[in-house]
Amino acid sequence: MMNQRSRSRSAARLAAVQALYQQDMEGTPLARLLKEFHDHRLGAVIEDVEFAEAEIDFFDDIVAGVDARRAEIDTLIEGKLAEGWSLERLDRPQKQILRAGTYELLDRADVPVATIIGEYVDVADAFYEKREKGFVNGLLDAIAKDVRA
Repeated sequence: MMNQRSRSRSAARLAAVQALYQQDMEGTPLARLLKEFHDHRLGAVIEDVEFAEAEIDFFDDIVAGVDARRAEIDTLIEGKLAEGWSLERLDRPQKQILRAGTYELLDRADVPVATIIGEYVDVADAFYEKREKGFVNGLLDAIAKDVRA
């Protein structure tokens, strides 16, 4: 059974991936992006489904962290892609899932590796079928071995 804190963190991770996706699509400046999600998306009721109240500081940390360290994060991800693959070839949501997960591996030493990987595999589950979940799992695991050794 998930406690309230884990649920609110899971909600924050999913929202962070959605925010990063929006930023990738529309180039929304960070401050406006965060404000928009605070005002309209976090803990909102969309189509009668109430989203778990997201942990706002955690959401902000992931989105701002990816924004600040994108080049470093992208280099780490690219280093683990198969020969001939680039970040550009990845699906946009998948790219944001990997960026958010890599950021947490790099910067959130308070969160265990297994938790981070499991959570982003769950986020991938919201967007994809099985194969993509395995890809997210394998790639974040490979990055974790480098940055959390």
